[in-house]
Amino acid sequence: MRRTLLALTLAAVSITSAQATDTAQLVRRELPQVTTWRREIHQHPELSNRETRTAALVAEQLKKLGLEVHTGIAHTGVAGILKGGKPGPKLALRADMDALPVTEEVELPFASRVQGEYRGKSTGVMHACGHDAHTAMLLGLATVLAGMKQELPGAVMFLFQPAEEGAPAGEEGGAPLMLKEGVFRDFKPDAVFGMHVISTLNVGAVALRPGPALAGADGFKLVIHGRQTHGAMPWNGVDPIVTAAQIVNQAQTIVSRRLDIGTLPAVLSFGIVEGGARHNIVPDKVELQGTLRTFDAGMRQQAIDGLRGIAEHVAAANGATVEAQIPMGDSYPVTVNDAALTARVRGSLGKAIGGEHVIEAPLAMPSEDFAHFARAVPSVYFFVGATPAGQDAAKAPANHSPRFFMDEEALRIGMTGMLQATLDYLQAPASEAAAPEQDAS
Repeated sequence: MRRTLLALTLAAVSITSAQATDTAQLVRRELPQVTTWRREIHQHPELSNRETRTAALVAEQLKKLGLEVHTGIAHTGVAGILKGGKPGPKLALRADMDALPVTEEVELPFASRVQGEYRGKSTGVMHACGHDAHTAMLLGLATVLAGMKQELPGAVMFLFQPAEEGAPAGEEGGAPLMLKEGVFRDFKPDAVFGMHVISTLNVGAVALRPGPALAGADGFKLVIHGRQTHGAMPWNGVDPIVTAAQIVNQAQTIVSRRLDIGTLPAVLSFGIVEGGARHNIVPDKVELQGTLRTFDAGMRQQAIDGLRGIAEHVAAANGATVEAQIPMGDSYPVTVNDAALTARVRGSLGKAIGGEHVIEAPLAMPSEDFAHFARAVPSVYFFVGATPAGQDAAKAPANHSPRFFMDEEALRIGMTGMLQATLDYLQAPASEAAAPEQDAS
């Protein structure tokens, strides 16, 4: 019996090694085209809900592959469905397409020179978060998998999502709108996988963690109303600038003094302070906007209540009033990785790129609207190192920086890992993968 089990184990190892080798070769074959797509998309970035050029490129390529293609989902989203030649599970792979209102400062032959409009102001537009890479990699994966259609078990949905960075004011968008419009209605996946290139890891490394991975996010807006007056006679008015400054200062005590951050981390940051039109006029109002990041529902509510209380009481103490929108617009839930599925994907990633290159990701404060897909079906979301080898990743320009730079070797690493995870899942979905262990016991 032991000899039989050993023989089966050795056979499985042999098959696994051969498959990993084939996976790497398949990716290398498509890499030049994937790199071309990535550079083209990088050079022509588009803001959230405006990804028309990118969506057209995606739809054209998917149609060439013979996939069932759906366009116009959540404004500009695209879904391509590949049905394999054998029965099996349904899996969705997701990439995001939108860029950021950031002016690129990286000297590249394909650097963005695009100008757009954001919040009524002219701005540069840049793929400062790596969504160009995500889109190109998913197109490459669709190409590889379409080439093995007849041997492929199950079906795969390639999900190209708009507005991950958030829809413009007054609009819906992103993953919530795709789900609302029924992207999973006719094709309900058994699981969904996603990945993100990240500057805090060197190229070659991949990170993931089971359970909570990325924080939930709530935007907020505070409008402080005072009374306008001449700057030389402030006693004749109510100064909303001084009031706003006090609110910003007092709000720092919410995380540092009210929340038990020894249990789970939390962040409260202000990103917009707007008010006034002239240096010698005390304005009648100031607007503050910011973000709250939490992992726990109780801590989230405690922070929301604390911010509202501080804003109202500080305003009243200064003779001002405040309009508080907390949260403001759509909130992002915590991104949670299915624990059992994460363990399986970790094994696939190790098979593809070497187990020593797969590390445990820490809890991270950024948020992702991939979390909405993860609430609908079991999911795994992992991170792919983007900073060149030999460079200190801790000091590299971060995602969302105008100097964010991605080593294109990350395209190979990300594609290889995701392809291996996809093939492993399709060939043995979670319920089947668990069966041998149950029988053995």
